[in-house]
Amino acid sequence: MLALNSGGAAGAVVPAVIVFGDSTVDTGNNNQIGTTLRSDFPPYGRDMPGGARATGRFGNGRLPPDFISEALGLPPLVPAYLDPAYGIGDFARGVCFASAGTGVDNATAGVLSVIPLWKEVEYYKEYQLRLRAYAGAERARAIVRGALHVVSIGTNDFLENYYMLGTGRFAEYTVAEFSDFLVAGARRFLSEIHRLGARRVTFAGLTPIGCLPLERAENMIHGGGCIEEYNRVAREYNAKVEAMLGGLRAELPDLRLAYVPVYDTMLDLVTNPAKFGLENVEEGCCATGRFEMGFMCNDEAPMTCADADKFLFWDAFHPTQKVNRIMANHTIDICYQQGLL
Repeated sequence: MLALNSGGAAGAVVPAVIVFGDSTVDTGNNNQIGTTLRSDFPPYGRDMPGGARATGRFGNGRLPPDFISEALGLPPLVPAYLDPAYGIGDFARGVCFASAGTGVDNATAGVLSVIPLWKEVEYYKEYQLRLRAYAGAERARAIVRGALHVVSIGTNDFLENYYMLGTGRFAEYTVAEFSDFLVAGARRFLSEIHRLGARRVTFAGLTPIGCLPLERAENMIHGGGCIEEYNRVAREYNAKVEAMLGGLRAELPDLRLAYVPVYDTMLDLVTNPAKFGLENVEEGCCATGRFEMGFMCNDEAPMTCADADKFLFWDAFHPTQKVNRIMANHTIDICYQQGLL
């Protein structure tokens, strides 16, 4: 808990947390759009602080941006930009543009009709206009420049897009070429939010995507282990992302840009569960834990576990609140180490 305890001092100099990405960081935007990929129903949110509340977060409680915000002395929940319960006064201290199911590739968002990354950037522009009207141009500029921008995206580009074959990307690119395509897209995105004022940015790499319960379930013919091909692709993609971020730092010296190596942390959780008080790292807590997520993880599903803190995964794709806290602490540590905070 060192990161959370040391966060108070940094809170004064980080006016807001601004979030882009997918379901790993979507705090409820998908509730407001016409997609089947949503989680605004029980048992999602059953362990939220203050009592069970399904907010649209894909988990049993809070997500990493929520913990990061709290660690920086900001509100303990980062509001979704499309949530009508919040206004610009709330968004001045934290805002999430992320959409579950999206990716760097625009085609990924089309699979389940969610918000593409380019639209997240359009919302960011709109947010800044609203912020200027609310706080004045000088203060709005200071909020954006001082904010910690948290980006977590990429898993869906491979598992929902390339390997599901529905978008045709597999026919256009080898997997290595597709990785290059995504890294170039991520670079354009980062350059654009820098142009719009972002100066502190964390960019998360991919986890061992072959170890997600959904992928293990697909690998039952080989005993239900991690799909090593997917993990190798994640490692190779991460290496390209890290190199791209290094080049971008050299090109934009006023951009403090941190790579968050979540692969290593997640692999440690998978291979050394007892160290973290985990008992099950192969299945999700919800229902059978092998394939349920979204509408299949519902209040009527039998077998949902009593204590999610014993599980690495909440559903077949998303970590539990306990693991999200670990990931948030890791991100905060990286930010201190690399001078973002």
